[in-house]
Amino acid sequence: MRSDWSQEALPGGTRLWVSPRHSFGADAFFLADFARPRPGDLACDLGAGCGILAALLLERPDPPRRVVALELRGEAVEQMERTVADHHWEGRLIPLQGDLRDRSANGKDLPVGGFDLVVCNPPYFPAGAGEESLSLSRRTARHEGAESCTLAEACAAAARLLRNGGRAAFCHRPQRLCDLLEELRTAGLEPKRLRLVQQRADAAPWLALVEAKREARPPWRWKRRCCWKGRTAAPRRRSGASMGGDDPRNGRRGQAAGTGGPYGQ
Repeated sequence: MRSDWSQEALPGGTRLWVSPRHSFGADAFFLADFARPRPGDLACDLGAGCGILAALLLERPDPPRRVVALELRGEAVEQMERTVADHHWEGRLIPLQGDLRDRSANGKDLPVGGFDLVVCNPPYFPAGAGEESLSLSRRTARHEGAESCTLAEACAAAARLLRNGGRAAFCHRPQRLCDLLEELRTAGLEPKRLRLVQQRADAAPWLALVEAKREARPPWRWKRRCCWKGRTAAPRRRSGASMGGDDPRNGRRGQAAGTGGPYGQ
């Protein structure tokens, strides 16, 4: 454990190991709520970082049977391993170091065509767009490219891992919603649900949530928009829940969850 590691308390009582290089932001809470895992699901988190999505899925009252958390960076995998040991999640959360672009990966913990649910919070910015950080971990989290993956590669990996009829849940910037829908369909994942997240009813959305199914047909369903009070509030399951943490993509610090109610319908 490095000296700058710390623990963040999640709404369900989990204490997640984070660091300045591998932490989380509000988008993870919205995606975990939107994903709707089913009891018995075998789930995979692509580009898991510190394991925030996997932990939030396991905290649900209807958690998946197991979550495989695939992450490229070794330090983030070590953080997840500490969280697993602290909460005795052996066999339920499987931290796995690897590259989602590796098409040859097919083993006991990462079976091709073996997952019911894949979740992914991919890099939001195309290569060369926006201000690139000098930090490798921040560049990997924020920008597509050789050090991370492209949106097309993330969608292809999800399709490769899902069984027929399996579900993929992605979040992304609304400005790139058309890119996300195009890459999902190209990969053989048919968009089925969409939700936009906005701070106020009269504000532009800042997050798009999309669920797609492997080998499915149109149509899809538009879900009611998600609005909340507070600067960076997220869906909550218990009043007063804290959702701290730094989002490596935007440098925003998580705040206490605001009012709003469940958004996972």
